[in-house]
Parts: sequence; structure tokens; C-alpha cells
Amino acid sequence: MLKKERFEKVLAWFQENMPIAETELDYTNPYELLVAVILSAQCTDKRVNVITPFLFDKYPTAALMAEASFDEVFEYIRTCSYPNNKAKHLVGMAKMLTETFNNVVPSDVDELQRMPGVGRKTANVIASVVYDKPTMAVDTHVFRISARVGLSTNAKTPLQTEQQLMKYIPLELVPKAHHWLILHGRYVCKARKPECDKCGLTPYCKYFAAL
Repeated sequence: MLKKERFEKVLAWFQENMPIAETELDYTNPYELLVAVILSAQCTDKRVNVITPFLFDKYPTAALMAEASFDEVFEYIRTCSYPNNKAKHLVGMAKMLTETFNNVVPSDVDELQRMPGVGRKTANVIASVVYDKPTMAVDTHVFRISARVGLSTNAKTPLQTEQQLMKYIPLELVPKAHHWLILHGRYVCKARKPECDKCGLTPYCKYFAAL
């Protein structure tokens, strides 16, 4: 199967079987999503959603978080992964968001990456989810699924996977495709034991074909 055909089949299956695909992080505005995505690095969305209500109740705006100390923020996020780094990043991000961006979360990926704790993946998530831009965030799920199914070939880095996906996914589908791949990786094509018996992508999957 040619790669172009594989993409067409996979995307068509998702469009039919998962018409609604959204982030599982809870948020009400761009600032809250930015905080949640920073916290979600190497941490489950479920855990982040337990932490953020208390965090947002205390710091409902970037300006208030910018005034907080590292220790204060740390106490609210201590149950997530890497709380030391994330507490520093959140305070630093809030200060820059307040002082440099006038409390408006940027839509530009390069501008977003100027803020502490915001790498390319996080920036792509914000640009895609908040501003509906065709940016493909590659997390561990997207990286794994793309390689397994055969959407990416010999990609060594998330950036290489991103570039290969962007070559074949129509721009209007990119924001949703990001969530399709994440959710499929989270609930079906799991890291340790993919549930191929529950998967509708097996007719187009290189991994399944090799079993």
C-alpha cells in the first residue's frame, strides 16, 4: 500500500468512527489550557484535571500566578510529574504572558515557544486547539501510532514525525487528526499491548500486517 493511500484510508476511518475528537484536558480559556498542557508533559490528563481546579481557583489569571512564589505553586502541583521544573515554568510563563504578551496567549508557534516550559509540542497544541491552526503536536502517542501504522517512516524525532504527517494530512484535518492519533494511542493502540482486536485500522496497519 502506498503511503498516500494509507493516509487516505486511516483518515477516512477516523472521520467516520470518531467525528468528534477533542482534548481531554479541562479548561475554560487559553491561559488555563496553556497551564494544563505544561502540566501534562509526561503526566496523564486525568491527573492534570485533578490538580487544575484548585490551581485555577487560587490563580484564575496569569497576573495572579505571576505574583506567586515557586513554593506556593509547587504545593498545588506536587502530585504531577516533575513538579519542581513545572512550578518554575508556570511562574515564569505567567510573568512573560503578563509582561510581554499583555495577558493574551499568542497564536504564533514561535512566539509561544519564547515562554518558559513551552516547547514545540505545547506550542502546537495551543495553536491548534485555541486558534484552530493546522499545527501537529507530536507527543508519545502520536509518535508511536504514526510509526506502528506506517504513517511515518524511520522518524527518529517528534519533529521528523510532524513533518511526515503534515505532508499527507489535509490542512483542514490537522487539528482533529492530532486528537484522533492521541485518543487511539491512549485507548486502543497502547504502548505495551496494542488491542488489535478492537482496532478498526488493522486493514491499513503495518504493525498488524507483520504479526
